[in-house]
Amino acid sequence: MAGPIFDSHAHYLSRQFDGDRQALLACLPAAGVAGVVECATDLATSKAALALAAAWPFMWAAAGIHPESLIEADASTNAEFSGDWKAELAAIAPLLEAEKVVAVGEIGLDYHWPVPKDAQLELFEAQLRLALELDKPVIIHDREAHADVYALLKKYRPKGVLHCFSGAAEDAAWLTAQGLYIGFGGAATFKGAKRAVKAAAAVPPDKLLVETDCPYMAPEPFRGRRCDSRLIAHTAAFLAEVRGEEPEQLLQTTCRNAKALFGLG
Repeated sequence: MAGPIFDSHAHYLSRQFDGDRQALLACLPAAGVAGVVECATDLATSKAALALAAAWPFMWAAAGIHPESLIEADASTNAEFSGDWKAELAAIAPLLEAEKVVAVGEIGLDYHWPVPKDAQLELFEAQLRLALELDKPVIIHDREAHADVYALLKKYRPKGVLHCFSGAAEDAAWLTAQGLYIGFGGAATFKGAKRAVKAAAAVPPDKLLVETDCPYMAPEPFRGRRCDSRLIAHTAAFLAEVRGEEPEQLLQTTCRNAKALFGLG
């Protein structure tokens, strides 16, 4: 049994798990999974993530508004709030007081999809401010938006994690020096992920996290299939080799780091 696995970023509410969600979650602890943070993308998933975390002792939730929710018709941002993310964020704020909600997330910037930049920036800043007010860590999505994400992280200096990190090793150095954690998932194992490999080698041991972003980005040799927290064992083995560590040691370190970041004792 591999372990302890702490999956710092998951999406078990995805429709891809509708057929077997309960059965899959039930088998995770026996596979060495000690913790999972279920990341929300809007009010609806924030409520559902909290319900999921309440039902499973090894799960915690993050509540927030993902930048893509600004343009997704079925996101509660539009379906329930007609695009008024300020009203939606006001509705999310009370959830952040719940014991099993450990972070504001998943929040950030995404310049890959045609989401209006001004709205994204305003939303991201508002959630950074809210996290600081509540003394909560943030879980940050940064896709093709490094310069603007980094500028806001320098300005607000939140605690938190850059999930699925795709920046350079030099960026990882100053981000971790500022106290932020760096999360790596299955994408780091892909053939073309040379930058991620260099960054993974450079992250200090006490600032490293592992994640799945499941059901997405299963690591090699499972690329293309549905991912779940058990596959972190393969990501950890890859990262351990890159860093010159034992996989078991890396899993223990990243589990300890996740508990420290999310205030879990």
